[in-house]
Amino acid sequence: MTTVEKISATENLVSEFQKTKASLKGFAVLREKAIIEFERIGIPNRKNEEWKYSDASALFKEELQVLGSKFQMKKEDVAKFLVPDLNASIVVLVNGIYSEEHSSLKNISKGVIVSSFSKALNENTKAFSEHFTKYADITSDAFTALNTAFASDGVFISVPDNTVVEFPVHIINIISAKGDQGGLLVQPRFLFVIGGNAELKIIESFDTLNSSTKTICNSVTEISVGENAKVQYYKLQNDCAGIHLISTVTAHQQKNSHFDTNTVTLNGDWIRNNLSILVDAEHCESHLNGLFITRGTQHVDNHTLVDHRKPNCQSNQLYKGILDEKSTGIFNGKIFVKRDAQKTNAYQSSKNILLSDDATINTKPQLEIYADDVKCSHGSTTGQLNEEAMFYLRSRGLSEDSAKNLLLFAFAGDVIQKIQIEPLRIYLEELVNERLKK
Repeated sequence: MTTVEKISATENLVSEFQKTKASLKGFAVLREKAIIEFERIGIPNRKNEEWKYSDASALFKEELQVLGSKFQMKKEDVAKFLVPDLNASIVVLVNGIYSEEHSSLKNISKGVIVSSFSKALNENTKAFSEHFTKYADITSDAFTALNTAFASDGVFISVPDNTVVEFPVHIINIISAKGDQGGLLVQPRFLFVIGGNAELKIIESFDTLNSSTKTICNSVTEISVGENAKVQYYKLQNDCAGIHLISTVTAHQQKNSHFDTNTVTLNGDWIRNNLSILVDAEHCESHLNGLFITRGTQHVDNHTLVDHRKPNCQSNQLYKGILDEKSTGIFNGKIFVKRDAQKTNAYQSSKNILLSDDATINTKPQLEIYADDVKCSHGSTTGQLNEEAMFYLRSRGLSEDSAKNLLLFAFAGDVIQKIQIEPLRIYLEELVNERLKK
């Protein structure tokens, strides 16, 4: 895409904002600032170092509808996206719009708020106003700025101090767009505020339903993890055929907090996951795990950033990829250890298996350390299936396909086993096993 085309795509979206801003409720000044930042930065292409292997500008060659399109669904449509045997509160978004009809909030602890982002915008409670846009930086990322300008619906969750939400909240993002509607740009917004000594488990999945046109989903999530709080955040990108997904998650940790996140990508045409964690107090613990399995011409790009700003904290990253045919994978992981972050333990590992000569993986683990009393390491490995292990399994009577699937499942298992919700772990084991057999 030429510079002229890139500017044109950016200007088209700015023009759409000017046309629709009167219908966008709340934070008018912030929205104007966000669209100005978006126009200044522009849609990134390969000339941008952070997007070197993922040319986002190529996604915006055609005009897109920028406001969520409503779609009528039946309960059985939603049922196919539920996790079997999982006792959870269900929140359903259809093309970025909160569906109260299909959502089911049960066993929610007293004082916990689970609402549409639209309602939160209108009510503008203290918890909402104090945290909205505090962590997602509109001045450095074009898609965060674009989402902020247009943000109209999504999910807001607030957990008061000393509250344990026993059952998970499963957020199901369903994309459904017909070819006669033209291209669609969906931009759900999420804000999760977890108070001190509180606990919350969130599962977020992305799926398509009868979708027959190009869809870009640009989601932004902000997570505030209070002092002594524990948060588990799971992202499942499974039935995403036809979706071009840009997912940005920013988490902020306070003293003695734990934040665990797992990203499992099994399907999707073009996916970019941005995950940033700001470790902003002492004695925090962060665990980032990811698994992506690609084939065909699928493109999956995982960018992580852990910013250690205070001492006596620990972070661990493990990302694994299995790539076949002409698919492409990217892992770019950054660890910053600031001058005051003494006694930091930070580890990062990227491991990948290529099943085809045409598959491509680009990995770039990075460490920037400005403290002198730390333990940090990073590493990356890429290879093929172990021939000796294959020979051993074949000699025990397994077919070539069975032996291959067994080894790949064991490779992926290191990530799946870190999932702490048992029904979700079992469900993902089944999905991974099915995916590897195809």
